[in-house]
Amino acid sequence: MEPNEQAPKRIKRSKDRMIAGVIGGFAEYFNLDPTLLRVIYVILSVMSVGFPGLLAYIICWILIPEQD
Repeated sequence: MEPNEQAPKRIKRSKDRMIAGVIGGFAEYFNLDPTLLRVIYVILSVMSVGFPGLLAYIICWILIPEQD
């Protein structure tokens, strides 16, 4: 890597967490308010009868590494 190049930005689970830091990690990656993103996630999960949102959260929890 050359001196002027930055490493690509990667998503990581946040230390600002309610459960596993998944939504906080997405908020940091997209530079959004974590509380707003959590509220949107809950609303979308309830509207989709919960299961798809819960399944996506668990998959992200497994696949996304934690911050150092």
